[in-house]
Amino acid sequence: MDALGLARLQFALTTSFHFLFVLLTIGLVTVVAVMQTRATLTGGAVHLRMTRFWGRLYVVNYAMGIATGIVMEFQFGLNWSGLSEFAGDVFGAPLAVETLVAFFLESTFLGLWIFGWDRLNRWAHLALIWLVALTAYASAVWIMVANGFLQHPVGYEVHDGVLRLVDLGALLTNPTFTVAVAHLVFGALTVAGVFVTGVSAWHFLRRTAEVDFFRRSLRTGVWTTALATPFLIGAGFGQFPVIAQFQPGKTEAAGPVGGAGLGVMIQIGFTLFLVSWLTLPLLWRDRVTRWRPVLWLMVIGVPLPFAAAILGWLLRELGRQPWLVYGLLRTEDALSPVDAGGMLTSLIAFAGVFLVLAVADWVVIARLAARGPDPESAPAPVSPLVPAL
Repeated sequence: MDALGLARLQFALTTSFHFLFVLLTIGLVTVVAVMQTRATLTGGAVHLRMTRFWGRLYVVNYAMGIATGIVMEFQFGLNWSGLSEFAGDVFGAPLAVETLVAFFLESTFLGLWIFGWDRLNRWAHLALIWLVALTAYASAVWIMVANGFLQHPVGYEVHDGVLRLVDLGALLTNPTFTVAVAHLVFGALTVAGVFVTGVSAWHFLRRTAEVDFFRRSLRTGVWTTALATPFLIGAGFGQFPVIAQFQPGKTEAAGPVGGAGLGVMIQIGFTLFLVSWLTLPLLWRDRVTRWRPVLWLMVIGVPLPFAAAILGWLLRELGRQPWLVYGLLRTEDALSPVDAGGMLTSLIAFAGVFLVLAVADWVVIARLAARGPDPESAPAPVSPLVPAL
């Protein structure tokens, strides 16, 4: 492969890996916030234990998502300097806001939430997790604002051969952003719902002693999936008219991978929708917890929404080729002056870092998920940080 092909492969690899962490982070923090809300309103010990358990998994995934995000953003300067030179004033503005939101506000609120257990007023502590969730969604919104500009550039003027931002409102009302961000939000909630359902089902397959804990968790996961998937499918199909208007050749430009991925993604979406709604009646009198084939399907289904999300992301990104900024800047013109050897070296380095981070994340989350919650009789930890493995 030449330098251009290697650079595109590298960016596809890093963005896809980062996207996996982002989806679970956004969806799971919402589930944790709902659990803590119930614990605060009712005083129920089981809901508080659920908040701590699922909060630990969220914190691990959040940390890995931050690490992969930093690595991903290095590439704008390393591999795509032409994008910064030509469209940095427009494309960089929402990214700068996202950085302030993600690394300052979200991280600050999360730190206070982690170390505020048993130290802060329960209502103040509850407010913190909702602020974490809101800033997580705000971060996703600004990322999609920047990506929407690449898909359909608006709000700019050309001055001295470069783009200048002249209308922020146009960026925020960009049709390639508004529908897509809704699709991402409900996709994240679906990922979290399936994840919580799968982990809970696995504990029932192991005949867990924490029956009430994981029965409530499983109910939460199934209801989250059932409520999110109709909106996920609606937002997905809502993008078709926008694509037809602004990028009519998107599917063809994405090639066989994009076309086949679109079909698989749609099938996964409808499957999750049908299975979640068919499972709801089985929650009555805990019938689902006694049907081992259904529990195994819940466990096996955990990777499905992740796979669908990656396929959708590949279609969105590959479909605008050969344009990096659609209609204005070609991908080959934005490439940094790096030879194929240097690009291959950075590809191997980044792939190695991401592989280590991904394995570490999955191992830690798997161990914590398998361990289950702290015993009810055990003293509550000061914070929901990850215990010694």
